[in-house]
Amino acid sequence: MLTRILTVVIVVPIAVILIALAVANRAFVPFTMDPFNPGNPGLTIQMPFFIYLFLALILGVLIGSFATWLRQARYRRLARQRGHEIDTLLVASHNKENAAFVDERAYDAPSPSRAYDTPATTNTALARTGS
Repeated sequence: MLTRILTVVIVVPIAVILIALAVANRAFVPFTMDPFNPGNPGLTIQMPFFIYLFLALILGVLIGSFATWLRQARYRRLARQRGHEIDTLLVASHNKENAAFVDERAYDAPSPSRAYDTPATTNTALARTGS
């Protein structure tokens, strides 16, 4: 619902302004690439003026996006380094947990030959049978 409201409030007025700008500036204007000989037809193109305006707008957005991307490089680098650090710590933690689990089983588990001779096992077995 919020996106629809934003679309109506922001995008629609911008579209109306751009359409009005295009209609008002539809006369053909020459664009010359040669500043020393402006009459050179090989380096001159003629397009409606609103196309030049839209191209300038698009170029400005692209340059601004690129500048923002460059300025945020250090934050992306920091996030990447922290991600690698988290992965390293998770692997180390996982290895430590596995080592602790193996160590606990090695020290706490009774030997197979004496597993059934201990009183705790006998009491547990009697409790299960109901005797």
